[in-house]
Amino acid sequence: MKPRSGHSRFLFAVVGLAFIFLLGMGAERVITRAEGPLSASIFPQANAQTQPPGTDIPSIVEKAVPAVVNIFTKTVTDMTQGNPMLQDPMFRRFFGIPREQVQNVSGSGVIVSEDGYILTNNHLVRDAKDVYVVLPPPDSRKFTAKIVGTDTTTDVAVLKIEAKNLPILKLGRSAELRLGETVVAIGYPFQVGQTVTMGIVSGLSKAVPEREMNVELIQTDAAINPGNSGGALINTRGELVGINNMIYSNTGSFAGIGFAVPIDVAKAIMDDIVAHGRFVRGYMGIQMDNLTSDKAQFFGVKQREGVIITKVENGSPASKAGIQVNDIVTSVNGKYVKDAGELWRDVSMFHPGDKAALAVLRNGEGTVVTVTVGRRPGEKAPGEKKEEEKGTPELALLSGVGLTDLNEEYRQKLQLPDEISGLLVTEVDNGSPADEAGLGRGDVIIKFNLKPVANLAGFKTLVKGMKGDKFMLTVYRGGAIANIVLQP
Repeated sequence: MKPRSGHSRFLFAVVGLAFIFLLGMGAERVITRAEGPLSASIFPQANAQTQPPGTDIPSIVEKAVPAVVNIFTKTVTDMTQGNPMLQDPMFRRFFGIPREQVQNVSGSGVIVSEDGYILTNNHLVRDAKDVYVVLPPPDSRKFTAKIVGTDTTTDVAVLKIEAKNLPILKLGRSAELRLGETVVAIGYPFQVGQTVTMGIVSGLSKAVPEREMNVELIQTDAAINPGNSGGALINTRGELVGINNMIYSNTGSFAGIGFAVPIDVAKAIMDDIVAHGRFVRGYMGIQMDNLTSDKAQFFGVKQREGVIITKVENGSPASKAGIQVNDIVTSVNGKYVKDAGELWRDVSMFHPGDKAALAVLRNGEGTVVTVTVGRRPGEKAPGEKKEEEKGTPELALLSGVGLTDLNEEYRQKLQLPDEISGLLVTEVDNGSPADEAGLGRGDVIIKFNLKPVANLAGFKTLVKGMKGDKFMLTVYRGGAIANIVLQP
């Protein structure tokens, strides 16, 4: 065989490179394509809006970047969750399997006060043993941060560092955002340092079913990648309008769809956390169903958007106000509601004591019912201290465990059978006796030492004055019932 000439080799190389390039383009399309049909309600079409004439984006960014910080956390993962065998201490010791795995996580945060309050995401600092904040160059100072408080439902967290005269981002109004408006995302993706990306608001009031977040998010095509969590989404006036939160992607990298928590929501959460250590959500005591066109005809209404009240809890704020089953709620304080999820989110952002004017269709007639929003059963008021639960060995063993009464909301979220009653475990500290024994968040304690537990008051009665160095909890978890023994 004759060797190829230089000209032939050149042509062969060009053809080969072209083939590789085309193959790569095809692979990229496959990787970035979402599996299954895309919902138009979650991923709407949007027309880009150019920034106003004379807008100096680089100058706006230069003023904003000093207030966006890098956050490093040391988190602990419980390796036994969902694996009964690994929950056995003897099994772990025999095979040398650690109960915990330490992970270092990097993300972003936004300084919102000169004395060191920082907004970020709860999922970034949740379960963190240590949290560090590094200011951007040229300052580059590193601080140990305190977690002031977090809110799982909105994925918002507030940190505090001991510093003064820090650069801050002015808060804007996310309610004033428009579809197609230019926005800029600032954060620390992939640990490559501070990064700025620009895009538009590609969606507003987006509920994302893939995440257990009861908040409507801002959707943007500004590139957001792992590490951007907790960073800033700003408008062309340099105002903070969102806290970058997550992406929609099959690959784990940016695919054109990112989400941010609206600053109006984050600020409300932050104000309560700073003042009281936590956010207390409003409660009406109702169960709901969406009003659809096929259901509307049976109610004798032409309305296609609204919420059907399917249950009103006895003695609840809604019951006291006169809300009835089969009422159709169309708006709250003048704001139209599209579905049950939106109504739930609206109510949850009220504080106990707030007034909520519900526009209601009842038997085809319109009326307004004003509900004085209450507090969820078993939830303490802001500033109200928890009762001291010390003095008995049993409760000492439950140190680090959060307990609350079950209500209809929890029952629906956990899909609990009607016959299950007891106490919901809301939190279990890593390394606590309960954690070591295998008790987990979301467990429902139905018995204590084989005696039924109806509620928190009944549980306290059962353990009052007890003596002993161990006890047994019977818990309901994911459709199964298990017994957990706690001992020192």
